[in-house]
Amino acid sequence: MRIRPLTAADQSRVCQFIQARWGAEIVVAHGAVYHPDQLPGFVCEADGRWLGLITTHIEGDTCEIVTLDSLTEGQGVGTALVEAVKQAAKTRPCGRLWLITTNDNLNALRFYQKRGFVLTAVHRHAVTISRQIKPAIPLTGQDGILIRDEIELELRLDN
Repeated sequence: MRIRPLTAADQSRVCQFIQARWGAEIVVAHGAVYHPDQLPGFVCEADGRWLGLITTHIEGDTCEIVTLDSLTEGQGVGTALVEAVKQAAKTRPCGRLWLITTNDNLNALRFYQKRGFVLTAVHRHAVTISRQIKPAIPLTGQDGILIRDEIELELRLDN
């Protein structure tokens, strides 16, 4: 298993990966539209096969995790990708690493909190706005939970 930065040569593969995992080539969060194939990030691969992908958006001294996907949960792929982003963000230097997930994504909430992220905000009914931009966002998610709110988590890097 090896972690490496994304390159321009990965663009079409990122697009296909995101389409397969997110149901579209775009990601919508907090009213912003992201094209993950245009973002920096890292891929985890073994023998040329992608095991996971993380994309980010850096603005000022903050680094946002836009997407994180692991195809082999419980094997350290997600953790390794987050660690790669943390190290890259610190060199920018970014004082804050943050992300948005939805209220139904209990696995993500568990994953990030176990890695030191803290909940900083709940944006009630934010997914309703996102659905206006990306109608493909389902109404229900994991465990049949209605998807309606965005939850913001952060990890301070300047401590």
